[in-house]
Amino acid sequence: MPLTPIALPGADLAFDSAWLGPARADALFARLLAGVEWRTHRIRMFGREVDSPRRSCWIGDPGAGYRYSGARFEPHPWPRALLPLRARLRDEVGVDFNSVLANLYRDGSDRMGWHSDDEPELGPRPCIASVSLGAARRFLLKHREGGERLAVELPHGSLLLMRGDTQRHYRHALPATARPLGPRINLTFRRVAVDR
Repeated sequence: MPLTPIALPGADLAFDSAWLGPARADALFARLLAGVEWRTHRIRMFGREVDSPRRSCWIGDPGAGYRYSGARFEPHPWPRALLPLRARLRDEVGVDFNSVLANLYRDGSDRMGWHSDDEPELGPRPCIASVSLGAARRFLLKHREGGERLAVELPHGSLLLMRGDTQRHYRHALPATARPLGPRINLTFRRVAVDR
């Protein structure tokens, strides 16, 4: 089933709330939760280093290092569980993603602050494929200059595609919530410029 476009001025968004069926999403969530080397990274915020408010792991091809929040991350090898997803995204989206940032949100207090995925190694118009597993969370986008805003509920097994000028015009966030929630894994597939 093709992705459904989401209308937002200056953005190129598409969404499938059930891109992975429940059984495949359940199995992938369990394998990644147990098998990924989850770490609490130190990041730079407002001029000081703090613990990231989630756990994460940078995964990718050799040489696909990535810098964000003042830190550089070298990729862990691809887990076998992610290879079919990578191949399916290549076939359906037309991008040969060479890396993925895996984030683990342990409960509703874990979060991601406002930011854009606009690092130079992603290129001027990056394509980000975001796969969500586990507890559904609310994803927010807001225009850098205008008043346009959007909230999207990202359920278990969903795919959100952000392309074109989305990162140039918009910031996005995953806010904390007081609702009792189980864990969530988010996989943001990217194509980074490989070190030579």
